[in-house]
Amino acid sequence: MTTPLMLTLAVLGHLLLAAHALRRGDWGLCAALAALPLLLLTRRGAARLVAALALLLGAAFWVDAGLGFVRLRLAFGQDWLRLALILALVTISGLGAGLWLLGRRAREIFRQGRGVELPQAAAFALAAALLAAARAKASVPVLLADRFLPGGTFPGAGWLEILALALYAAWLAGAFMDPARHWRLRPRVWALFSAAFFAQLALGLLGLQDFLMTGRLHVPVPALILAGPVFRGGGLFMAILFASTVLFVGPAWCSHLCYIGAWDDAASRLGPKAARPVPARWTLWGRLATLALTCGLALGLRLAGVSGWTAAWLAAGFGLAGVGVMLAVSRRRGAMAHCTAFCPIGLVGNVLGRLIPWRMRIDRAACTRCGSCARACRYSALSPQDIENGRPALPCTLCGDCVGACPHEAMRYSFPGLAPAASRAVFLTLVAALSAVFLGVARI
Repeated sequence: MTTPLMLTLAVLGHLLLAAHALRRGDWGLCAALAALPLLLLTRRGAARLVAALALLLGAAFWVDAGLGFVRLRLAFGQDWLRLALILALVTISGLGAGLWLLGRRAREIFRQGRGVELPQAAAFALAAALLAAARAKASVPVLLADRFLPGGTFPGAGWLEILALALYAAWLAGAFMDPARHWRLRPRVWALFSAAFFAQLALGLLGLQDFLMTGRLHVPVPALILAGPVFRGGGLFMAILFASTVLFVGPAWCSHLCYIGAWDDAASRLGPKAARPVPARWTLWGRLATLALTCGLALGLRLAGVSGWTAAWLAAGFGLAGVGVMLAVSRRRGAMAHCTAFCPIGLVGNVLGRLIPWRMRIDRAACTRCGSCARACRYSALSPQDIENGRPALPCTLCGDCVGACPHEAMRYSFPGLAPAASRAVFLTLVAALSAVFLGVARI
């Protein structure tokens, strides 16, 4: 009898939270909370962890709300005891159900996906938290659901989009845990994000303004993340977003989240299966040159009082030159020449990424120097000398293709204080959550 009772309490706990959201007129949050316990039908370990987290947070909410109601009743000299007892019962039942979901019996019932349940639940929670924070803090509606279903039509519709994107993050985290699957899936997920980004831009340019974040257009060239603020003397949103991403996952912005980088990846995959690396001198000096060119030119244009339209055409020309590099060099070499030798923001990501302790390491005891990792690396980061040194070179973006390609499991993610398996799980959980967040909010 204990199991059916606790599952019933878990479902009721979610429904009571949904009812409170409905009482406030937030239909979207009500629907999301009511749908959440349906995940338990999958019997996946991640579902029980997500449900438990919601119930534990709900218990904290009921305590806070109960204290507020009691203070209000006392201030007006009204009876408060019955209200306090009811909310205490709700709190205890939700708390008990949440703790039961974390226990041994629940682990036996929800056994699907064991081994990836924690990364999946963590990716779900992190994506939902970041999206909810962005939705609450932004001065404009950042989620498409809130734009196309505004408050008068379906209040709080953004919560359903948050639920969908959080589920997507959980699925990604589970899929990424398999190195071979991550190797195959990463470029597809990346291409999906790039396609969604530019499709929204195209629809916005065709007159559907809701597909644009603010309606104030800028040229979607990564170099402008730095050069744009230099020219404008402000507008640091993209620079802050980029730096924040690097703070989470180091240079992985370049291999998972850059809207243009996916094009270079696709171009390189049209070339030879065994990548022909870009010469090491170009991965540094080539990008230093374009960094100096773009930022120096932006400052010069600003000082000269050049119009924004002229600057935009020059920026577009730089972007088209980058596409030319993809087609002429990346496609022929099977290596990402644009990202490793042309894009200045890629160099900035690599350098800033060195300040973050995520690393890719080579277990030299397990490595046979077979070269499988080098042939898979499209960032020209694994020369024979790099393999001998036990670590990739500067252009490494922690993409993980080498991990899936290595037949000896010698390639490993590294983070101080964590075992290699834990390092990889934490890193890819963060990447999966950020991929879902960017899919939801990254628009012009």
